[in-house]
Amino acid sequence: MAKIIAMMNQKGGVGKTTSSVNLAACLAVAEKKTLLIDLDPQGNGSLSIGLPKEKFAAKNIYHALIGQIDIKEAIYESELPYFHICPSDNNLSGAEIELVSLFAREAKLKNAFKSIEMDYDFIIIDCPPSLGLLTVNALNAAHSYIVPMQTEYLAMEGLAQLLNTVRLIRTSLNPSLELDGILLTMFDSRSGLHKQVATEIKTHFGDTVFKTIIPRNVKLAECPSFGKPIILYDIESKGSEAYLALAKEIILKERFKSSAATKEVAATTEEKIMTTIPSLEKLNLEEPPVFEH
Repeated sequence: MAKIIAMMNQKGGVGKTTSSVNLAACLAVAEKKTLLIDLDPQGNGSLSIGLPKEKFAAKNIYHALIGQIDIKEAIYESELPYFHICPSDNNLSGAEIELVSLFAREAKLKNAFKSIEMDYDFIIIDCPPSLGLLTVNALNAAHSYIVPMQTEYLAMEGLAQLLNTVRLIRTSLNPSLELDGILLTMFDSRSGLHKQVATEIKTHFGDTVFKTIIPRNVKLAECPSFGKPIILYDIESKGSEAYLALAKEIILKERFKSSAATKEVAATTEEKIMTTIPSLEKLNLEEPPVFEH
């Protein structure tokens, strides 16, 4: 049965789509059957693996959500043998309005997954940069979620609101939803501020922060324009090494984790985030701490 992971952050530009695409591709390289669900109306995830819009215009995640087709009809192959994608386009932007009038509107994605959840090892959902009905569907369908976070001044902005939404979802819809971890992205090792923010986040949130840190990397910025994940565009780049390490970390975590212990850690961490978000204004930028990556 597939492990379903939602990649979410209501703040745009934090590397959410980049992380969704490249994590999925690296899991596939590890011979894990992986499906990427592009749930963002911008459709950047679909374009990032070179899928032409005309190929999926008539059958994509939008048509599966509103019940026009089975989700199996909206799944397409990629260049990697174990990597499939369910794409989206701007029609999805109207889905939230259409879903409002439908019965069990918050469970459409979860119900759609029933026909495919045994076909994959991992399903990665690239959520839109909002906390609307599409994201609610993703969280209701997911087993866990990852929060990509930039190592910059406003990194914590909105995190409490995000976790409050998760708490509501867990209370009313999906009580087993877990926090897989916080993923630090766009890290610049030359920046004292980046080092300090990363250290502050790790200090407060401990083991819930992934050990793997995604660096700011030119190749990662280039590869979407070539329609390739970083693993196919430049396997020797720092970005490729980082996402391969992240995939390994997630695979090992799934293999060895204790479900009860993980839930307890996640709940404790979320409570800490809600009540003790660090004040980044008080950081001393004159003497940045040593940060080992």
